[in-house]
Amino acid sequence: MDVDFVFVALGFAAFFAGFVDSIVGGGGLIQLPALLTAFPSTAPAVLFGTNKLASIVGTATAAVQYSRRVRIPWGVAGPGALAALVGSWFGAKTVVYLDPSVLRPLILFLLVLVAVYTFVRKDLGSVSTEPEHGRRSAGIAVAIGGVIGFYDGIFGPGTGSFLIFLFIRLLGMDFLRASVSAKIVNVATNVAAIAYFAGSVQMMWALAAVMAVCSLTGSIIGTSLAMRHGSGFVRKMFLAVVSVLIARLAYDTFF
Repeated sequence: MDVDFVFVALGFAAFFAGFVDSIVGGGGLIQLPALLTAFPSTAPAVLFGTNKLASIVGTATAAVQYSRRVRIPWGVAGPGALAALVGSWFGAKTVVYLDPSVLRPLILFLLVLVAVYTFVRKDLGSVSTEPEHGRRSAGIAVAIGGVIGFYDGIFGPGTGSFLIFLFIRLLGMDFLRASVSAKIVNVATNVAAIAYFAGSVQMMWALAAVMAVCSLTGSIIGTSLAMRHGSGFVRKMFLAVVSVLIARLAYDTFF
């Protein structure tokens, strides 16, 4: 396959992944399969590390963009990010020993539950019902960050969507607040995974740089749309992305 064509194709994939991920997460659904298709004989750990390198720029950009318009709840986002940092490092370490495909049936089941619950609860995330965050909220955020961080390190697709759903369901955030909090936590998971992979495998640095620029561009556009149209728009995008995730994982699991 021509190298220039691969770079262009993966650049487009990274752009779209950054766009989707900046709004509701799920960019890994686009970017990681694109890498796996382009390099079928490359070790998964190499592609996972390259994927994280490309993703972190878009995710960090989205976090900065959101922070200019949406107040970040650092009382929960901070502890959640620290827990995610640890969880993601151990998850990345586990990739070397465990085939991530064994997680597909469980993740598929959980995503179906998330989609059904969000669809039935029309008011979910439309209005913030956040309490005054204290130790209990911080503890919940640590649990969310640790578990989802581990998942992101070992597998990844749907991480942002899971974070948004849990921040809404367990901490009473609206979709915009949950989205910015998810970005903070997701940056931490990417940092930890990159730190592990960089010391363990030979990543594709040049390709990752090209994809990172494309992801950044998509992220800026997606974040602007989310802030312009508010939580209702983010909720619709959330349901759309989760539905596609379900379809993709179902295909990979059963066919």
